[in-house]
Amino acid sequence: MIRVSTDDARLRTALDAMVRRTMAMDLTWDWPCGVAYYGVAQAYEATGEDAYLELLQARVDELIDVGLPGWTVNTCAMGHSLLTLQKVTGEQRYGDILEQKMDYLRHRALRFGDGVLQHTVSANNDFPEQAWADTLFMAAFLMLRVGARDEDRALVDDALNQYFWHIEYLQDPATGLFYHGYDNVRGDHMSGFFWARANAWAAYTMSQVGRTIPQPYLYPQFMDVDSSLRDQLAGVRALQTPDGLWRTVLDDEESYEELSASAGIAAAMLAGGNPLHTRAVAAAQEGVLANVSPDGRLLNTSAGTAVMRDREGYRSISRKWTQGWGQGLGLTFLAGLLTAGEATRAAEAETARTAETVSESDASTTASTGASGAGGSADTAE
Repeated sequence: MIRVSTDDARLRTALDAMVRRTMAMDLTWDWPCGVAYYGVAQAYEATGEDAYLELLQARVDELIDVGLPGWTVNTCAMGHSLLTLQKVTGEQRYGDILEQKMDYLRHRALRFGDGVLQHTVSANNDFPEQAWADTLFMAAFLMLRVGARDEDRALVDDALNQYFWHIEYLQDPATGLFYHGYDNVRGDHMSGFFWARANAWAAYTMSQVGRTIPQPYLYPQFMDVDSSLRDQLAGVRALQTPDGLWRTVLDDEESYEELSASAGIAAAMLAGGNPLHTRAVAAAQEGVLANVSPDGRLLNTSAGTAVMRDREGYRSISRKWTQGWGQGLGLTFLAGLLTAGEATRAAEAETARTAETVSESDASTTASTGASGAGGSADTAE
């Protein structure tokens, strides 16, 4: 467990502004909306604010009513908010759409190699036999959550297989860092840069595996996920900037600090619970909060980014606009901080109570021993 010191009033103010700004954006049924609404759901779970759930449900219902798009790996990201809505409201229509997404991922989504999901953004075969780290959030993590909920071992195994092969294809064993993508046809990482948001997708979703499936140690591929995350977070911790953030190309000191990736990586560290990451999380808390505008925008979030041709391509991506993925990852980190802060205070209070009990017990024992000693002396004198 990472013990964090938090200003709950400041966190709640930032969360509230970010939720309301996010729900005011006209996001459609695609991955930006999926990541954003995952963050709103996390804010609801951390705060218990019914208003957040009501806003989320109203917008998801509106999107359903106007008609849903065809399924791709990326559009499946909306399944995360459907899970929350079905759980809280009990309405089956959310579950029905979720089942359609699972059917697509299991039986119709493009795959290559050992059943690896190809990154898809449209009905076209845009990226033949390419694995992108994004897919871990949009599809694999969703499959894992649904499989765990339904006690569907086959679905859990499929999800873990996605993690395993994305680790195999994307993680650099020397640094622990993840490349943005892998081209199985060419057998390379294309331009071969350690893009920060790719590392956030990988780190955050891997940090959730052990928290999602019961007895994760009984799944052999979980050991790969756990070890991969350990090595990755050790690598990214060394690259954190003095502002508590990470650059859009992690190991490029001339690239800008990027907030969606910074929030996602910090959220992974917080969930991972390694006490060696305590200072990094504390620094990220200040760095991220400093980039939340009063009206709830997470600033300095890079626009949608393909696997760029060169370093300059990554450096040149605009960070001017408010983005759904920035809102979602920012909300996820701040919600995690709020929960962790409450847990820290509870643990500290329990430690204090235990210390007080021990102190009282020691005092009682000392008094009892002293009384016995005094009696013994009197007997001897007598």
